[in-house]
Amino acid sequence: MNDCPMTSGSRKAIDVLKIPNLARMSNEHSPLLTYGLFSVVGDPSVSGSESGVQGAGAASTGGPAPSPRSLNTFFGVIVPTVLSMFSIVLFLRTGFVVGHAGLFQALIMLGVAYVIISLTILSICAISTNGAVQGGGAYFMISRSLGPEFGGSIGLMFYLANVCACGVYVLGLVEAILDIFGQDPASSVPEGVRVLPQGYWYGVLYSSVVLLVCLLVCLVGAQIYSRASFLILLVVTLSLLSIYISPLALGPRDFLISHQGGAANSTVVYNASYTGFNRTTLHNNLGPGYSLDYSTNTVMTFATVFAVMFNGCTGIMAGANMSGELKNPSVSIPKGTIIAVIYTFFVYLLLFLLISSTCDRVLLIQDYGFFRRINMWPPFVVIGVYCTSLSAAMSSLIGASRILHALALDQLFGMPLAPATITSSSGNPWVSVLYTWALVQCVVFAGQLNSITSLVTVFYLLAYAAVDLACLALEWASAPNFRPTFQFFSWHSCLLGILGCVVMMFVINPVYSSASIALLLLLLLFIHYRAPTSSWGYISQALIFHQVRKYLLMLDVRKEHVKFWRPQVLLMVANPRSSCQLITFVNQLKKGGLFVLGHVQLGDLDTLPSDPIQPQYNFWLSLVDKLGVKAFVDLTLSSSVRQGTQHLLRITGLGGMKPNTLVLGFYDNCVPEDYFLQDPAFCEGVCGPGSGGDNFGVDLPSLQAHFPPVRTVESPRWLSPDEYVGIISDAIKMGKNVCLGRYFFQLEGGAGGGAPQAGEERTIDVWPLNLLRPENSGYVDVCSLFLLQMACVLNMASGWRRARLRIFLCVEAESGDQGWVAKEETLRELLGKLRIRASIKIVAWDAVARLQAGGPERRAATPGGGDVGEGELGGWARAAPGVSEEFLAAANTLVMEHSALAAVRFLYLPRPPAGSGQSQRYLAQLEAITRDLGPTLLIHGQTPVTCTEL
Repeated sequence: MNDCPMTSGSRKAIDVLKIPNLARMSNEHSPLLTYGLFSVVGDPSVSGSESGVQGAGAASTGGPAPSPRSLNTFFGVIVPTVLSMFSIVLFLRTGFVVGHAGLFQALIMLGVAYVIISLTILSICAISTNGAVQGGGAYFMISRSLGPEFGGSIGLMFYLANVCACGVYVLGLVEAILDIFGQDPASSVPEGVRVLPQGYWYGVLYSSVVLLVCLLVCLVGAQIYSRASFLILLVVTLSLLSIYISPLALGPRDFLISHQGGAANSTVVYNASYTGFNRTTLHNNLGPGYSLDYSTNTVMTFATVFAVMFNGCTGIMAGANMSGELKNPSVSIPKGTIIAVIYTFFVYLLLFLLISSTCDRVLLIQDYGFFRRINMWPPFVVIGVYCTSLSAAMSSLIGASRILHALALDQLFGMPLAPATITSSSGNPWVSVLYTWALVQCVVFAGQLNSITSLVTVFYLLAYAAVDLACLALEWASAPNFRPTFQFFSWHSCLLGILGCVVMMFVINPVYSSASIALLLLLLLFIHYRAPTSSWGYISQALIFHQVRKYLLMLDVRKEHVKFWRPQVLLMVANPRSSCQLITFVNQLKKGGLFVLGHVQLGDLDTLPSDPIQPQYNFWLSLVDKLGVKAFVDLTLSSSVRQGTQHLLRITGLGGMKPNTLVLGFYDNCVPEDYFLQDPAFCEGVCGPGSGGDNFGVDLPSLQAHFPPVRTVESPRWLSPDEYVGIISDAIKMGKNVCLGRYFFQLEGGAGGGAPQAGEERTIDVWPLNLLRPENSGYVDVCSLFLLQMACVLNMASGWRRARLRIFLCVEAESGDQGWVAKEETLRELLGKLRIRASIKIVAWDAVARLQAGGPERRAATPGGGDVGEGELGGWARAAPGVSEEFLAAANTLVMEHSALAAVRFLYLPRPPAGSGQSQRYLAQLEAITRDLGPTLLIHGQTPVTCTEL
């Protein structure tokens, strides 16, 4: 038994394995079990880091171990979430929202925003309480739930949203600083405290300085950030209290507000009023009053104002982004996030009611920083603005760096992010912080706060929708291991969250929303074809299983009807090296039906230490991917090939999807060819038709090494002629159709292995008559009709659609001209009823028929001259000795003469003899009649498969 992989060499984990029972359990390779065994609560050395690659954190880069988890719910979740949700909107955009939208619409915006984020929070709580949450926050939860493609693409976009949000907060802080200390636009001379020059490049300079301060704090680490955030929260709380108390201490007053703009870039002056609590003021502020925004010179709308206000709700994942530093993220994230959201909601609600009752619309619209004008001590507001903006910027910067670090550890984007895996001695991903700082520096060049808020909001909404989608997928998959301790959610809340996020995206900005979705799809495709195989689990597989199980239960075998029959094939493969062409051909023959590759390994489980079959499935499935066929794989262990084939015929499939046709390679002495040496798909550096980014641990050299070399002339045969014929007999007894394929290694390049000549048309030749029984001249028995059906199915496949279907009618001159004309007309009428487009070729085979021992007298003595396939099993055994070698050679020559250039030939397969003593003669007759024909399929049909009625 293999040892269970251990995490980070913990001595405590090694001691656990000394317990015999636990040591045996650890060999189950269960990630959750491994986490439970090897993670010690309260032990910072055992972080159980699992970011998609072996050895998370610095272990992957040869650096130090990850930093200890030290933050609790209050410092790690509540404080950063509250400060991120307050951000600049609290002090600088609350009046903007109420002034333009009015109280009623502002409350609607607030309600819609908080409903959307509340639905998303329910999903976050459910996912985060369903297992151990590692670093990366929302990205980690999405990627481990939806898989690397969706998780990586959403993770990158969520990272960009945090980058843009950091830029927004930095610009907001600079805006607030310039509002106090910036020079008057109408004067170039400093006055009092207004000493800072204004302008685009000055704004970029100030923003860069603020961003540098955030960078220095984040480079120190999460500990100093959490302490600074707590102090900032205290200051912001005092500022808020001063705002709520000020209307009680201040009386009405008027203000003059000036802006540079209008005609000839002149200064425009507005008269604004603070009335205190006033019913008239409240009445005037109830309705909307959308007008020109003085900073962007554009007329505001519901969508643009909502985009700005929603930024006050986009910090709900600030705590989740710190999951790598939390002591108990599965408890802290849901509890802290809910407390923070409830607190901020009531703060915004009270502020909306307060300012709509005390400030006129001009003051709200024309001065972002009006709180300073109406506060009993204006520096309270100034300090609050600076603190919230600085804290939100730091929160976005440090949260984004953690997301980038997790993305880099998962190796989804290759070398560009490889340096981001580097951490300091304390475990701080300082390179990720530098990456993020550089991108935020690019964002600040936008210069205008309101110009990028729509993009930030759209990115956040898309990330929230992805979280809801992840929770919805887990809920719909109904996996037993999805049992979160947080129970206050349902698929209804997830679905409403998705719809709310998507609708609001397009309400805010249809162009940005469409572009973000297009970017998401491009990232999905990129990661799908480039990313390595993950061990996180694929939610798509759980969803498919859940739905397929339902449909399989609905697929009732008692409701089967011949009108909807389709081939469901079990192809027995001894060695894929010599069977690839036949596998590909049968894949075209299945017509949307079940296709299973079966293989029997000889052995006895009682004499083996473990099942040798299970490790082989990955190699066979990789072969299926390499060949690009749509097939299942079913392997078994048996003491004989015949017994193993019986097992597969009985147990392969499920419900109404079980094989109805058995396909075998032909039993002869031809030396098989190694297809692996011929096909470029099996050469190093070349991808096959079905190759993708996933090899699931099976590379090309190991795939080639797994399958043994092809059989040589001296090699012993694992299957005797009696056993081979016995397999055919077993399948017929079990009601299965049987097909034997010969010379399919010649299929490539046209008929007989040669390249078709210019202008040559591919043909499918069908001989629906039992050539070994010339006395049977009928074409309407079950076996012949099955032969016609299979040829028609092949002709419907995309690769054979242009091939011409030819059906050969064998006649004897003794029957006279009218006789064979009548037979041709009967066959043509039958083809018309079956809707089979084919040409009929008349073949005179009098000379061949005479060579059969016994001649016409023997044929007349056969009761009914019927199809041997429908008679007793012993019928063929009694008739077999009467078929002469001359007849077999003549029949072979006849087929070769008329079908030498055919791409593939369909021949009638007689029922095998009842006695085992006739097996070799039976195979010899089949070998003689198909000798050197090229790709040939011998078919024996057991079930009715054609229908002439509607």
